[in-house]
Amino acid sequence: MPYTRVDIAMRELINSFSCLEAGGLLDRLARAAAAIGGTAYAGFVGVDPLRHEARPIHLHGPPGDPLGVRRWLSESGVLKELAAASAPVRLPRDAALGEPGFLATPVPLATRDHTFLWVAGRGFGDNDEHLLSRFATASGRALEAASGLEAAVHLLRGVRAFRPA
Repeated sequence: MPYTRVDIAMRELINSFSCLEAGGLLDRLARAAAAIGGTAYAGFVGVDPLRHEARPIHLHGPPGDPLGVRRWLSESGVLKELAAASAPVRLPRDAALGEPGFLATPVPLATRDHTFLWVAGRGFGDNDEHLLSRFATASGRALEAASGLEAAVHLLRGVRAFRPA
C-alpha cells in the first residue's frame, strides 16, 4: 500500500518532534550546569506539591564520586532544606566536615512539581547564584518545551491511528 501525503507529513512531524529525549535533555542540562558552575557535579531535585519531601531526579558527577556528593545529598539534610525552600539555597564548602559546597536554585516550571537545579563541589558566590538562576530559567523552558513536544507526538499518533483510510 503506497503512503499518502498525510502519512508522510504525519511521520515527518512525529520523527522531528521525537528527536528530543527527556532523559537525555536532563543529562545535557546537568552537564551544562556543572560547566557553568565550574564543578564536576550538578543535578536536579524534585519537591512534592505539599513540600514535604525532596528527591534527586538526576545527578551528574565524575566516576567514583570523589567528593561523596551522592552520599552527602541523601545524608546531609539538604533535601529537607530544599523541600521547604522557595528561594536559592547556598551552603559553604567545608572539607573538614565533608561539606562539598552547594548551590541550588528553583527551576521555573508551570507544568511540574517544584524543581531545583543544583551544583556542588566548591564555594559559591552571588555571581554563581545569578548565573545558575538564569540557566535554571532556560532549563525550565527547555524541559517544558520537551514535554510539549512529547504531548504533541502522542496527539499526532492518535490522529494518524484514527485517520480514515
